Amino acid sequence: MSIELTAAPSLALPIVRGATEQHRLPRLAVAGITKRFSGHAAIDDVTFSVREHEFVALLGPSGAGKTTLFRCVTGLIATDRGQIRLDGEDVSTLQGHARRRIAVVFQQFNLVSRLTALENVLAGRLGYVPLWRGWLRQFERADRLLGLECLDRVGLLAQASQRADTLSGGQQQRVAIARALAQQPSIIVADEPVASLDPNAGAGVLELLREIARSGGVAVICSLHQVPFARTYADRIIGLSCGRMVIDVPTQEFDEAAYVRLYGAQRNGSLTPPTQEGAPMKPPAQNELYAS
Repeated sequence: MSIELTAAPSLALPIVRGATEQHRLPRLAVAGITKRFSGHAAIDDVTFSVREHEFVALLGPSGAGKTTLFRCVTGLIATDRGQIRLDGEDVSTLQGHARRRIAVVFQQFNLVSRLTALENVLAGRLGYVPLWRGWLRQFERADRLLGLECLDRVGLLAQASQRADTLSGGQQQRVAIARALAQQPSIIVADEPVASLDPNAGAGVLELLREIARSGGVAVICSLHQVPFARTYADRIIGLSCGRMVIDVPTQEFDEAAYVRLYGAQRNGSLTPPTQEGAPMKPPAQNELYAS
């Protein structure tokens, strides 16, 4: 039986202002942000932007401040100085549905293993439905159709009714990306999304994120440890070192000199990533409604 998806909410991004102004504004604008812990600057005076259709890779050695930066961008922690804007709006002022325009893809997938792929994707709609519908998983037809559309977008429509714990690691991360798409975001923040995957699955996930950025109008910023992956899939590379931004170049300009500036001279003198840093970004309790 064929399913008509046109009745679902569109995956098109929300219009915050007039079309002309929306086109000019970057999806994400970070201006001079600083965050200190116990007097130490985890990030210091960081400024960059990410535009519509752009895939930006965030690189840096262990302890460079990548996770702190992402926690500030997503509003999980407040900055001490500077400003972060999403579609021209101050992130610190976003509430309710507006906060759903920032979607996060985590390293460990954060799916509910006993639920189906579709039910996990529908967690992306929790910010849009009454609380009781989330508790009972009684989503409206339009939301379920949107969930199917998101699964189709990541190539997993046939697995919609399959339990998450029966999927491969690459498939689970694709479900997580579909869940992010179900939020209808302006930007996807992907925190080491391929760190737990084998190289082939990781390449597939990054290819998917790049395609989503280019065809869907969603900006993507993605932290990576694998420099070759960044050079293959990103449009631009931003590099953090000791909490400060030392690199912001188009990918084709990230050469040996840029690598050494970011990581320091490696023994083998090649573009080989350093040791992975510690704890990845922890998710908020966005799936608690499904945990019981």
